[in-house]
Amino acid sequence: MSAISSHAYGIGVLAIIIGSSVGVVYYTSFYLPESLAKPQVSEEILEPIKSTIIDMIPNSSSPDQQDNFMPKLVNIQLGIDNHVVWNNKDTTPHTVTPDDESLEDSYSGVFGSPGVVKPGESYEFTFTEPITFSYHCAPHPWMTGTLEITESRF
Repeated sequence: MSAISSHAYGIGVLAIIIGSSVGVVYYTSFYLPESLAKPQVSEEILEPIKSTIIDMIPNSSSPDQQDNFMPKLVNIQLGIDNHVVWNNKDTTPHTVTPDDESLEDSYSGVFGSPGVVKPGESYEFTFTEPITFSYHCAPHPWMTGTLEITESRF
C-alpha cells in the first residue's frame, strides 16, 4: 500500500511543478510584457520640431512676486513643441508638481520633477497626449502654471 501512495504523491508533486511552470511561462511571456507595453507614438510626437521653454524666474520664491513660471499659461501642440523644459533661473530650488499628483502620460510616464530642480538646472518632459492641467512648486505653492496640450493642426 505504501508504494501506491508514494507513487500518487510523486504524481501530485509533478503536477504542481508542471502547473507552476506553466503559470510562470504565461506570466513572463504574455501578461507581463503586455502590461508593461508602451503605446505606439509617432516619431513626430517623440521628436517635435522645437521645445517649449518655461523659466522659473529670479525671486520666484517670494510670495510677493507676481510672475514665477514664465510663461504661466502655455498652449502646446503635439509634434510641434510638446517637449517642455523648465529652467530654474532662480537662486532657490523649486519643483514642477502637477496639481493632480496622479497625472501620467501613457508613453512618458508620471509627470513631475523627481525632487527639486536646483538653481541652474532643468526638468524636461515630452507630452504625447492631449491634456490640460495646472501645476505648482511644492515648497512655494503661489508659483503656478497651466499647460494645454492639443493635437497639431497640420
